[in-house]
Amino acid sequence: MRRALLAITGLAASTTALVVLKGSPVASQVAQDRPGVEAPAALDGASAPGPTPATPGALAPTSAVPGALDARTGAASAKPNATAGTSRSLRPKPGTTAQPATVAPKPASRSVTGPVVSYRYGSLQVRITLTGTRIVDAAALGMPQGGQSGLRSDDVQASYSGTSGAVVAKQSANLNTVSGATYTSDAYRQSLQAAIDRA
Repeated sequence: MRRALLAITGLAASTTALVVLKGSPVASQVAQDRPGVEAPAALDGASAPGPTPATPGALAPTSAVPGALDARTGAASAKPNATAGTSRSLRPKPGTTAQPATVAPKPASRSVTGPVVSYRYGSLQVRITLTGTRIVDAAALGMPQGGQSGLRSDDVQASYSGTSGAVVAKQSANLNTVSGATYTSDAYRQSLQAAIDRA
């Protein structure tokens, strides 16, 4: 009985030692089935066999991955990681320039004055204000004041001048004659046309 017990104990110890030294048969089989993975190194100092040839569609061995440790040498792979340290720049590509948004400047206003025109009841001259090429205001200067001449002057001013008068509406000197102020209307149109020509 004692011999049987010693034999069983010795068998168990030798089996355990064999498993520890040689590795698990399941682990050895998995290592042999995985392409590109080296078999575990023998503990007795013998060199481990080289890597198994890779099969089509198999994963690359870890030493081929940039930045991974080489299983044989323990050193990092010489190939740098292609994605490490890369950053995207928001600068424009060389040869291109960013175009700033441009706002067209507003045209400046300017005033142009026509010549003094003498007529039957006095004299006058017309001044127009333009923004760009558009007339935005008109006014007669030096017109007679008071009496019948003053009334005619007021009628012509009211009809032709101002920001909403006939000059701004028609943008020309082609104006209808103000009733009862023919001479004054003619003198106004003559000075106005000269101011437009100067503009």
